[in-house]
Amino acid sequence: MFKTSPDPQNAADVVRFGAAAVRAAGFFAFWLMIAGGDLLGLPVGLATAAAASFVSLRLMPPGRSKIRPLSLLALSARFARQSVASGLEVAWRAFDPRLPLNPGFIAYPLRIAPGGARSAFCAFSSLLPGTLPTGTDAGDALLVHCLDVSRPVAADLAAEESLFMRALGYD
Repeated sequence: MFKTSPDPQNAADVVRFGAAAVRAAGFFAFWLMIAGGDLLGLPVGLATAAAASFVSLRLMPPGRSKIRPLSLLALSARFARQSVASGLEVAWRAFDPRLPLNPGFIAYPLRIAPGGARSAFCAFSSLLPGTLPTGTDAGDALLVHCLDVSRPVAADLAAEESLFMRALGYD
C-alpha cells in the first residue's frame, strides 16, 4: 500500500544530512584556507572537517538556528562602518595633546537572555573601539568601560543588539 503523506523521520534525516553536508563543506573550506594548496594534507582536512561537523551537529542540531543572511550582512556592514569611524576617533583622541577623554562605565540593560547568544554579543561588542564589556552588575545589566561616557554608547549598543538579535532570528 502507498503512503499519501511524507515520512517525518525521513524528512528529518534529509535535513540532518543537508546540515551535515553544508557544515562539512564549510569546515573543509576553512581547512583549505589555513592549509593552502598542500595536497598531502587533504586526508587530514577531510577527517578534520568530518569530525568538526559531527561535533557541530551534536552541539547545535539543525533547525535550531534562525540566522538571517540579509540581517547578518547588515550587521556586518554596520560593524565595519562603525569600526572605521570609531577607530579614527580613538586614534584622534590618542594623538590629541589635550587628550579629550572622559572614561568611565555605563550599565546597559541587555535584552538577550544569558547563554551563548549573550556571550557572542558581548564578544562582538568588545571589538568596537572605545568600549569594552566587563561583566554584569547585580541587576544583570552589561557593564561597559568607555573612553568617553558622554558619547551615546548605550544607544549604539541598543542598535547593535537589535541588529544582532535580528541576524540571529530572535525578533
